[in-house]
Amino acid sequence: MAEEENSLEYTPTWVVAGVEYIAVEKPAGACTNILFSSGTTGEPKAIPWTNISPLKSAADAWCHMDVHQGDVVAWPTNLGWMMGPWLVYASLINGACIALYNSSPLGPAFAKFVQDAEVTMLGVIPSIVRTWQHSNSTSGYDWSRIRCFGSTGEASNVDEYLWLMSRAHYKPVIEYCGGTEIGGSFVTGSLLQPQSLAAFSTRAMGCKLFILGEDGNPLPPDAEGVGELALSPHVFGASSSLLNGNHYNVYFKGMPTFQGQVLRRHGDLFERTSKGYYRAHGRADDTMNLGGIKVGSIEIERVCNSVDESVLETAAIGVPPPTGGPEQLVIAVVFKDPESRNHNLNLMKKSFNSEIQKKLNPLFKVSSVVTLPSLPRTATNKVMRRVLRQRLTQTGLNSKL
Repeated sequence: MAEEENSLEYTPTWVVAGVEYIAVEKPAGACTNILFSSGTTGEPKAIPWTNISPLKSAADAWCHMDVHQGDVVAWPTNLGWMMGPWLVYASLINGACIALYNSSPLGPAFAKFVQDAEVTMLGVIPSIVRTWQHSNSTSGYDWSRIRCFGSTGEASNVDEYLWLMSRAHYKPVIEYCGGTEIGGSFVTGSLLQPQSLAAFSTRAMGCKLFILGEDGNPLPPDAEGVGELALSPHVFGASSSLLNGNHYNVYFKGMPTFQGQVLRRHGDLFERTSKGYYRAHGRADDTMNLGGIKVGSIEIERVCNSVDESVLETAAIGVPPPTGGPEQLVIAVVFKDPESRNHNLNLMKKSFNSEIQKKLNPLFKVSSVVTLPSLPRTATNKVMRRVLRQRLTQTGLNSKL
C-alpha cells in the first residue's frame, strides 16, 4: 500500500471565476518570460527568465526586505521592466499583497493611494523621490504604515533619501542593485544590518562580488577601493543564454579568473568603503579620464546637483575634443524652471568647478555647461549618457542640446 501511495502523482489545480487551471510540470530551465535590458550602453539584450527567476526574486525580497504575509507592497513599475515581474513574484510567493496604481506616481494622488492602501513596503526610484520632494506632493498624507522603502534603478542622493525616510517616521531605505540578467540583485541592504544612506550594506544572498583593481584583477577581500564590479560565475537566478546575442561573449569573454573560474562581467563601477559598505558610481562605460584620473559620472553629478537650488538634475559627460586630446568635462543641466531666462551659465560653470575641485579633485575642470529641458532616459528611467556624448561629439561642446 505504501509503495502504491508513493507512486501516485499529484497535479495541483486551481479554480478561478469558474475556470479550472491545471499546473504543468516543466524543468527549472524552462522559460517563463522574456525581458529586454534597458539599453543604456547599446542595443537592448533579449534575456529569458526561467523557472529559477521567480525564486530569485522572492528570495531577495524575503531575505533583504522581509516581505511576508500581511505586507502590502507597492512599486511603480511595468511588466516591461524587470521590477514588474519581480514585484509579482516577490510579493505573491511570499504571501504579500500587491498594491497597483494605474496612473503616474508623481503627483499627490499616488501619495493618497499609498496612504489608503496602507502600503507597508514602498519601492521607488531616485528620480521619483526628487520630484516628490520638489513638488511637495506627499504633504498631508499618512505614510505611517510603511515599515521600509526599497530603491533601485539609479544612484540615490543622501539628502533626498533622508527626506523620503521622514515621510514614514524615518523608516529605513533598502538599496537594491542588480540587473535584468540577474533576476534580482547582487548587492543590496538588509534590515538586520545598520544602513548607510545611498549605500549598500551586503552582497545579495547567493552572490559573490569582486571589485577589479587597476590591473584588472580582484582586490583583496574586504579591501577598500573603486573599480569595475564582477560577479562569481554561478549566481542563483542569473541568465545563462541570450536570444539576440552570444551570452559568453557578453558576460565572460576577456574577464579575469578567480580560483580557476572566469568571473562574470556586469559593467558597473563600484566602491567598497573602509567601513565595508558599497557605493554605486554608475556604469563603467560612463567612466571618464580627466587629466589621467579615472572618475565616474555619478561622483561628479552628486556634487553638481547640490550646487544651486535652481538645478533639478545634471549629467556629467566626458567628450573628446574634435582635434583630439584628453577628454573634456561637460555638464548637462536640467533646471527646475526651464523657461526662466535668469540662468547664468558662466557663473554656474564657475560654481561647478569650485565645488568639484574642492570635494573631488583640484585637477578636474568643467569645460562647458549646456542646458536641456530633460535628460534622455531609457524606458526604465536610466540616464543615457552615451546619447549625450554622441550629440556633443557631433555638435560641439558649446552647443545647446
